[in-house]
Amino acid sequence: MAIDHERNGLARSKAFEAAMQLSVEPTSRVTYHSQGRVLIIGIDEGGVLDAARRLREHLNPAMLLTTSGDAREIDGIPVLHSNGREPLIEGYLGRFRVTLDVGGKSANVATLLQSNWEYFDLVLDLGLAPLILAEWPPVGYFAPGFGDPEALDRAIEDVSDLKGEFEKPKFFSYDSEICAHGRSGIKGCTRCLDACPAIAIRSLGETIEVQPELCQGGGICATVCPTGAIIYTYPRPADLIERAQTLLQTYRDSGGEEPILLFYDDEAGAEALQRVEPLPGQVLAVEVDEVGSVGLDVLLSCLAGGAREVILLDTPALPGKVRRNLLEQLGYAHSVLQALGYPRESLRLAQAEACRDLPGDPMPALRPERIEGSNRKRATLFQALDHLNRDAPAPQVEIPLPAGAPFGEVRVDRDACTLCMACASVCPAQALSAPGDLPRLDFIEGNCVQCGLCELTCPERAITLRARLITEPQRRDAQRALNEEEPFECIVCGKPFATRSMIDNMTKRLEGHWMFQDESSRRRLMMCEDCRVIDMFRDGSDRKV
Repeated sequence: MAIDHERNGLARSKAFEAAMQLSVEPTSRVTYHSQGRVLIIGIDEGGVLDAARRLREHLNPAMLLTTSGDAREIDGIPVLHSNGREPLIEGYLGRFRVTLDVGGKSANVATLLQSNWEYFDLVLDLGLAPLILAEWPPVGYFAPGFGDPEALDRAIEDVSDLKGEFEKPKFFSYDSEICAHGRSGIKGCTRCLDACPAIAIRSLGETIEVQPELCQGGGICATVCPTGAIIYTYPRPADLIERAQTLLQTYRDSGGEEPILLFYDDEAGAEALQRVEPLPGQVLAVEVDEVGSVGLDVLLSCLAGGAREVILLDTPALPGKVRRNLLEQLGYAHSVLQALGYPRESLRLAQAEACRDLPGDPMPALRPERIEGSNRKRATLFQALDHLNRDAPAPQVEIPLPAGAPFGEVRVDRDACTLCMACASVCPAQALSAPGDLPRLDFIEGNCVQCGLCELTCPERAITLRARLITEPQRRDAQRALNEEEPFECIVCGKPFATRSMIDNMTKRLEGHWMFQDESSRRRLMMCEDCRVIDMFRDGSDRKV
């Protein structure tokens, strides 16, 4: 059937009019204060001095030369030599701390310059290679490259404008209670740390910290977070899903056919689309701050809402870390779509030129369902998945996923497991639990994020993980026992306090220990804590058992 592009174009206009009426939950702001104190670093004294002179009209420059020499001034501009030591730069606009190793101790360059500064507001790095290697360096740090006059001119122009007070959105929210990074000294999930192109996330041991001044809104941290501990807030997933669903529904209601959703970022993506306009009338282009923030919950919601294809616009400006992690997430989605009989390429990362072509193998027409916007990632994703499975060409009960996917089951070797519950105590998603005082380990698969904390914590090495996706809601959300035993009762009072396997294991391990060679000491292993203490004092013994 031929597609009526004119009618689709009119339907698209009405869809965007409807989406414009939606409100968006605001996010908080991050503020920078810059007094214009700029440190210029480089090996070429002439080049560094020329940059300092050009900036002096608007800013307060200082120079750090990576050659040997003594501290001095040139034209009233303070100059320090690192004498071959590589500077360490930490911070962001208004608060850069630059240090050198002097005699095994960290020395503040601002202090060595004999200034009354503690921090620099800006850093212009004219070295042979950037000192900060992040794909997205901090706001206020510029490394135009050595020997590139045009890039240097742009950097000096940008640096000159950064004096005063500046604001940007706070792009994220973080809930440490459900973070799977670590528990009880065991390291678990590191997805957000590995994915961040701005190196704005650091480990605090059992939780992480996202530094809002370093965060530049890539959003990939929230996309790869398996629990939803990190949520992107510019916009929030609920707002983005609501916008996409409104576009799709209004487009259909206005007579549009074969809708394609295209997510693009508001800088490089917008420029790329200008080169290929006009787009076909069925393409609904959705501007986001960064395409890395569009996660699987949003993508699958769009397909469930009736999109025949969903495209994430790729550009050369997309950081390599973001691209790799988006492709990994799309890989999980492709496994699901293929298993259900849908075309894999209905979700894809593509260049702008590909957006002019109609999809060769789109999603089949299915009954669209409006997925309600939610900031609960897994709940939204499962709602979309359930709809896609109901109408799928090949409905599934269970879908195998690649290793490392954030969905799956925990398997327990019952012969090795002593029901010590160490695994349940570290589970951040409440997938594993101990029901009261019963010696039983319960599991809810829909909660499991495959972080590996349970596997690493188990003292008996009785746990293994298997990535998969259960499509039946009742089975996915059901609580089932992975292991259970009859409780072992205290031989004195009858109180249940352990399991038979735990007592047998402990008795075997301690049978050669000098403190457990007499019968009374071995008997106390079979007593609850209260009866054990009473028996010790009754026996007149002060030994600790």
